[in-house]
Amino acid sequence: MSVSPSAALAAPSFEGEHRFDEAFSLEAGGVLESPILRYALYGEPNAAGDNVIFVAHALSGSARVADWWPRLFSEGGLFHGRGYCILGINMLGSCYGSTGPGSIDPATGRPYGPKFPLVSIGDMVTLQARLIEKLSMRRLRLVMGASIGGMQALEMAIRFPELVERVISIGAAPLQAMGLGLNHLQRRMIQLDPAWKGGKYAPGEQPREGLALARALAVCSYKSAELFEQRFARKPDRSGEDPWASLHEAAQGLSGRRFDVAGYLDYQGERFVERFDANAYLAITRSMDTFDPARGYASAEAAFRRIQAEIMLVSISSDWLFPPADIAAMAESMTSAGVRCQLRELVSSHGHDAFLAEPDELARLIGPFMR
Repeated sequence: MSVSPSAALAAPSFEGEHRFDEAFSLEAGGVLESPILRYALYGEPNAAGDNVIFVAHALSGSARVADWWPRLFSEGGLFHGRGYCILGINMLGSCYGSTGPGSIDPATGRPYGPKFPLVSIGDMVTLQARLIEKLSMRRLRLVMGASIGGMQALEMAIRFPELVERVISIGAAPLQAMGLGLNHLQRRMIQLDPAWKGGKYAPGEQPREGLALARALAVCSYKSAELFEQRFARKPDRSGEDPWASLHEAAQGLSGRRFDVAGYLDYQGERFVERFDANAYLAITRSMDTFDPARGYASAEAAFRRIQAEIMLVSISSDWLFPPADIAAMAESMTSAGVRCQLRELVSSHGHDAFLAEPDELARLIGPFMR
């Protein structure tokens, strides 16, 4: 597939929110009173309600699927103009419309902030399934996602086997200790920022430095050493800063005295704080940490035996956050449980981010699965 980078973004045919009248009990304890899910539709469900593709987004994504995966869902993309109805749902805990730390807690009349309860991946998909039922969508042709979106896709196939026909999960598995450690450090970076204020910061006064550092560390985990070496090597910052300046000057903050890779990471952090919320970042990374398909079952295979859908697992060759070996092991466990499971590898030097950086290659891998 080849799509022009200038292809027009597909606009949702409908975008709105649904407020549930009833309270929603969470697996780890606690309740969300009248939770809201923000969602977007591209196209219309057919009369049978079985032409729907649900796309679960990654950590900083939103319900507007074509905004962050344009070369799959906008003009000329793999899923564009084929009679599908594309559904995007903003996950619980996010800052893009669904109930999250920035939402008003009915019990206090103030934002949840740091008191937002732990939401599991299971909680997310349970409420998503209730929304799908209210939208009169009887069966999902496909559930697709990457990273924490891939976790949601797998969890939905386990919990709601009769709802899901096919699943494509990309770069997703339970986090290893290294991933858990990195998420912990990112949260601590935010919490150690003086502007954190115990998570009770005012709107517009979030802990920018801590959140920017957390995002910069996350970007390191999303990329590969090979890619960083190709792009940056030991080049000085492209703005002309001299990394060989004296330590005294660097300590005084004079131009940062950065190597090029440092300038890139600082830039990524600065951009991120303009569009995301620190409390939401903490909430979602905690949700990601707790993903474990085996939880509540005798084993992972016992959980996988519930699956009726056909599954495609896609690993990324240079992904060290979700190593290909982990995804291959999960595929083997699914196959042993009787699941119709295919394993594919996206070969890329882009690391975990390859699901966004290599859309053409991704489309080449998953296109036959849809046919």
